Amino acid sequence: MEKTNLEKYWSRNLRYLLILLSIWFLVSYGCGILFADALNEIRIGGFKLGFWFAQQGSIYVFVILIFVYVRLMNKLDKKHDVHED
Repeated sequence: MEKTNLEKYWSRNLRYLLILLSIWFLVSYGCGILFADALNEIRIGGFKLGFWFAQQGSIYVFVILIFVYVRLMNKLDKKHDVHED
């Protein structure tokens, strides 16, 4: 892989990581702590939404983010010809 191609690859990879980690932070810290009072006005299955995000919702979002990252990286690997067969 050429150096410029490698730099583009890692630049895009770091951009993906920054975006996904920002979402992770907002969901875990924001929804679980900062916005908990506002979210607690809404109920899901008898539980306050702020509590649900702190206990369950953030875990679901984390798992979804893992699958999104895998999909994005598979596409990026193929684009830069570093994919595994």
